[in-house]
Amino acid sequence: MTTPLDIERLRAYPIPQARDDYDPRDVILYALGVGAGLSDEVDDTAFLYERQIQVLPTMGVVLGSPGFWGMDPASGIDWANVMHGEERLRLFQPLDPSGTLIGETQVTDLADKGAGKPALVRSVKELRTPGGTLMAEAVETWIVRGAGGFGGPRDLPGESLPAVPDRAPDYRIDLPTSANQAAIYRLSGDRNPLHIDPEFVRSAGFERPILHGLSTMGVTARALIHACCGGKPAMLREIGVRFTNPVFPGDTIRTAIWQQGSTLQFRAYAAERDVLVIDNGLALISPDGQSSF
Repeated sequence: MTTPLDIERLRAYPIPQARDDYDPRDVILYALGVGAGLSDEVDDTAFLYERQIQVLPTMGVVLGSPGFWGMDPASGIDWANVMHGEERLRLFQPLDPSGTLIGETQVTDLADKGAGKPALVRSVKELRTPGGTLMAEAVETWIVRGAGGFGGPRDLPGESLPAVPDRAPDYRIDLPTSANQAAIYRLSGDRNPLHIDPEFVRSAGFERPILHGLSTMGVTARALIHACCGGKPAMLREIGVRFTNPVFPGDTIRTAIWQQGSTLQFRAYAAERDVLVIDNGLALISPDGQSSF
């Protein structure tokens, strides 16, 4: 039996502020969690070697993150029915290889697909320095299965991520994941048991632990950086994805990319299974690595 989302509890729930003091060790651990160093076809040394370390911009989704706050019963969310629908990240400044960042997260929008159908929960995290400089903004959309029927609007406000062009892509790049990639990625902050606990995974209807959607997003960001940015992560200023199917650790992620100037569109497949795992991907790059916002 499904239960409508308890929007009063959700609206009243104070999502914890998160403060991260991080250094190159954390930067390297994050890079390993999105598959850096696994491919012989690309050079990920800059993301893994402390003497010349560069930060993958998608690390902005884990820095200052409150973690999977929906697991707190006080949130009013049935967390076992949560699926990650979309993620968008905008960088206002390139991330430094060490420092302190503070994340403030709040629920901004809800949508109701109808009784017995999903509810959508959108939250926004602002990532700032202790002095108040805005470094990044992450917008996350959760799909909560069976939580519709609370009487809200049917759709979330704002523009949808666009469909990719109806032509052959300009680039294709295959990047492997490792069998233990989910176990590594969770050390950057997302401890959802769906990615590690076989018993819980089976109860959720999966045959084995799945890879975090945000790890898959990080793999595709690496593909964009290598294919279109000359390996320079500071050029990637914005990225948004829609998650369509789970990735299993060990899958090869094949990213197809369409480029028009500073705009990149992309989708990604689990290559061995020919399953679409990310669609409607959109990214913006800045040739000089400076903010375009």
